[in-house]
Amino acid sequence: MDYSTIVLRTIFIYFIILLVLRFMGKREIGQLSVLDFVVSIMIAELAVISIENIRAPMLHTIIPIVVLSLIQIMFAFISLKSEKLRKLVDGKPSVLINQGKIDEGEMRKQRYNFDDLLIQLRQNKVSKLSDVEFAILEPSGKLSIIEKDEDQQNGKQSRLPLPLILDGKVNKEHLEQINKTPLWLRQQLRKLGYRDVKKISYCALHDDDTFFIDEKDEK
Repeated sequence: MDYSTIVLRTIFIYFIILLVLRFMGKREIGQLSVLDFVVSIMIAELAVISIENIRAPMLHTIIPIVVLSLIQIMFAFISLKSEKLRKLVDGKPSVLINQGKIDEGEMRKQRYNFDDLLIQLRQNKVSKLSDVEFAILEPSGKLSIIEKDEDQQNGKQSRLPLPLILDGKVNKEHLEQINKTPLWLRQQLRKLGYRDVKKISYCALHDDDTFFIDEKDEK
């Protein structure tokens, strides 16, 4: 066995994968969706095959890795523009604890048991379930925790901070969850001086019925 060839191939593949991951973006490392995970496994498998099979040309490994990275970049770009594709590829968050109440039905749907819930609560430095107002299972599998503040601990209910507008598009599903309509939202925005929804990058309604609005950067 030619150990020097294995060493050189390992070093070369290492830098190729490093460049590919950097090219695909930080999201690949910081937040793995199902698609990200599949691509990562395939790239890792291709790298191992290339290192073990020293007689195979390196291009047989490099070309598939480049193709996978281009597919991933294409999906990432399209998903920026299409909310439907984004939900299809990445999935959508699931609320496991809503206003302090555990949603057992949603947990069963996500095949998520109480041990999983308690483990992730401890990882978020939350010792008691009673301190949690909302727990959202993200598409990456990470559990996001919103703890109760003093008002919620005294019995006052809060609403989940949902985006009503993302990238100039009204989220009708989130509006339905707070029993509002797109017409109501547009009327409220006009009162605040915002007449074109497409110019708004992000809009959310806070517990005190005030809006947080961020307009798109002018290019």
